[in-house]
Amino acid sequence: MAAYWICMYRSISDPAKVAAYAQIAGPAIAAAGGKFLARGDAVKAYESGILARTVVIEFPSVEAATAAHDSPDYQKALAALKGGADRDLRIIPAA
Repeated sequence: MAAYWICMYRSISDPAKVAAYAQIAGPAIAAAGGKFLARGDAVKAYESGILARTVVIEFPSVEAATAAHDSPDYQKALAALKGGADRDLRIIPAA
């Protein structure tokens, strides 16, 4: 069953670190079977929502999504991002 990374950027304090993260993270995610479905700034936010950059990535399974996050290549991306953004990343199974 497919699974999704849902990542919301609450704030970005260093765009250069976010760019460095993206250059490393994109290939690491693709190598782990991830497919970007949506990414960009929210155009509408309802209820307690925040107009913030949001990313949705599909993986073949929860296990694949978890392995992608825990992989050495993705951990390098997180190291490049450190201190550059406040994010919320969740892995959820498909309905």
